[in-house]
Amino acid sequence: MTSSTAGTQTTSLEDSAPSANSSRKTVVCVFCGASPGTSPAHLEAARSLAQALHDHNISLVYGAGTVGLMGEVARTLTKLSGPSAVHGIIPEALLELEREKAGGDIDEKIYGRTTVVSDMHTRKHLMAKEVIEGGPGSGFVALSGGYGTLEELMEVITWNQLGIHGKGVVAFNVEGYYDGLIQWVRTAVSAGFISPGNAGILVEALDAEEVVMQLREYTVSEDRFKLDWSQK
Repeated sequence: MTSSTAGTQTTSLEDSAPSANSSRKTVVCVFCGASPGTSPAHLEAARSLAQALHDHNISLVYGAGTVGLMGEVARTLTKLSGPSAVHGIIPEALLELEREKAGGDIDEKIYGRTTVVSDMHTRKHLMAKEVIEGGPGSGFVALSGGYGTLEELMEVITWNQLGIHGKGVVAFNVEGYYDGLIQWVRTAVSAGFISPGNAGILVEALDAEEVVMQLREYTVSEDRFKLDWSQK
């Protein structure tokens, strides 16, 4: 069952299946921090990414945070493209924290629509599902963030390697924030833990327009596992 109050929906996995007539609009899932960072460049990158999504008629799905980079990218895109362009998905436990920060329910007019789920796994499943079912150029983007951002980024990289999806995965590298991660991939290749072909599953972008370009021009690695995930 689905219920809604103040623009907030509660859904189960069974409820999440799209109708046969759902659009194939490009959808980008953004992983990023709930903090603004110490450099103003991180917030500026969030705003510039939202501007690029608006300019290219791309929808956003994200973790429904109202503060830090999460709030900035959602607020900016909602202001530019309207609430229908932004979909936040959040577990019930985190919603209580967001309500404390926002002083009430997450305002759809400011942050787009919000879907409440039971746990983190369902949240990530639904965010990925929207991207996988999106139109050309859909994919995953990591702005700067902490443990959660890195965990989500590595999971969608792994899912790509396993053949669960073939969507682009981009690290928006602001002021060298992801230099260490990019170097780690190179080290893992040289040490024999990542194949040279799969090193390209994660691609780098240095500005928002390059993020969109990298997603549009993304090439699926030939080294990915050829697995059938349609089995029940």
